[in-house]
Amino acid sequence: MAVGIFDSGLGGLTILDAVQARLPEVDFVYLADSANAPYGVRTADDIYDLTVAATQRLFDAGCDLVILACNTASAAALRRMQEGWVPSDKRVLGVFVPLIEALTERQWGDNSPPREVATKHVALFATPATVATRAFQRELAFRAIGVDVEAQACGGVVDAIEDGDFILAEAMVRSHVDALKRKMPTPEAAILGCTHYPLMQDTFQDALGADVQVFSQAGLVADSLADYLGRHPDKIGSGTAAFLTTGDPKTVSTRATQFLRREIRFEAA
Repeated sequence: MAVGIFDSGLGGLTILDAVQARLPEVDFVYLADSANAPYGVRTADDIYDLTVAATQRLFDAGCDLVILACNTASAAALRRMQEGWVPSDKRVLGVFVPLIEALTERQWGDNSPPREVATKHVALFATPATVATRAFQRELAFRAIGVDVEAQACGGVVDAIEDGDFILAEAMVRSHVDALKRKMPTPEAAILGCTHYPLMQDTFQDALGADVQVFSQAGLVADSLADYLGRHPDKIGSGTAAFLTTGDPKTVSTRATQFLRREIRFEAA
């Protein structure tokens, strides 16, 4: 069985890179819905329909487990999918779960009442659509008391990264951090709520200051998947990987190769 990894674009490759390094024996199928990216400016219903279609494509490719390596899809579509669409023999997971586990220092299956946590002031950087869902705040409230979350919608950053314009992306990140600090001058922690943002983590850290703990997703998701597969050893494969896209495979392959700095070859989904 392969593990499916889905993103609207190339940001999920940061997740794939981390989980491949941690779990080299696992088979993966990566699907980029490049033809419809970015999702961050779409409506919740549109995101849901696109995410369902992409997840079904990965099920059809032999994946019983699919990771939504797209925070926008996780925030806008995951709960609705799990409640009324995902087949009983399949599983769909979102990438912000491990972030909340790390921030609240409790396991996802821990259903005890919310409690006090050490971190009280949290900055959230995410796409406009993810911020609009308030999914991070909602899930945090189930587990923690008294955490003040200030969200900053980072319009334009994903587009700049996908276009390979990291000078523009850095300038945008610094601008968004400045805007956040005007609302929350002294955050204790920052959540990078988009799978593209690990590529800009050093810029976020520099702009926020060394005393702010920055939570990024790639390593946390790899740890979470390793824990899951440790409890489901039947899902281990031979270490193959396939790459699918709804966009132009040649263009997406070129951008992905630049993105990860290793050769990636996409095929038409």
